[in-house]
Amino acid sequence: MAMTTTPDPSGPAPSHPSLGERLRTGFGLLGPRHRRHTLTAEQADALTLPIGDDGVVVGVNSEGQPAVLGVNRPTAYDMVLIGGLWTAQVMALRSAATGARVAVETGRPQAWMQMVHAMGGGQNGLSVYDVGRVPPQGASAGTPVLVVRDCGMRPPRGRVVSGPWQSVLTLLPYLSPVAPRLLRQARLAGIQRVSPDEAAELGRTMGLSRTEVESLPALPDGVTLWCTDRDRQYVLTQPTDAEIGLLGTPRRMD
Repeated sequence: MAMTTTPDPSGPAPSHPSLGERLRTGFGLLGPRHRRHTLTAEQADALTLPIGDDGVVVGVNSEGQPAVLGVNRPTAYDMVLIGGLWTAQVMALRSAATGARVAVETGRPQAWMQMVHAMGGGQNGLSVYDVGRVPPQGASAGTPVLVVRDCGMRPPRGRVVSGPWQSVLTLLPYLSPVAPRLLRQARLAGIQRVSPDEAAELGRTMGLSRTEVESLPALPDGVTLWCTDRDRQYVLTQPTDAEIGLLGTPRRMD
């Protein structure tokens, strides 16, 4: 039979483990024990969190601050980029990195195959389809979609259009006859280096200032003028080492 004993209340009190013993055994949580770990109510009010816009970082603006595009939205969002394939591919990569699925509609699938292979053969966020063959994507808040239309100078009307949680980016290598219609429909337009005649036409179509029109023919590689109805912003896209290894350095022409 097992015997139990009752501690003598008149005896010495049991000893508690020291701080060093607690640290060695790993039991117990140690709270702040120094004044440097405490704040007054007034000091707590001064704390801030560096939270910025949510979206895809496409580069830095003229002040050196991150330029973020809110690509994943609960409403339809159309974008037009008059520029190079390199920038569109960087945007596709970075969109996929945020958790979006990217569907590329293109007449030059070979130009996208290196990206597909690098991202796991189309199983990890990026799929390539022939022009007019993009299936419904089933976009939702949990699985937003970016459709990239790389269909040349005169892209046909797409079967898959923008909608809730599904944005569409149309890439135009130059200013084409369909560009004015696409620009009117778009909520965001990006313009890279174009000819003086194209710059003048864009100035009339988009209401650009004289300074902006004059800047367009001289934009360096990797620089895009992003335009909304109320805002204009020059953005320099700076690739990471991994992006350079996959896509090369920034370039306007392909």
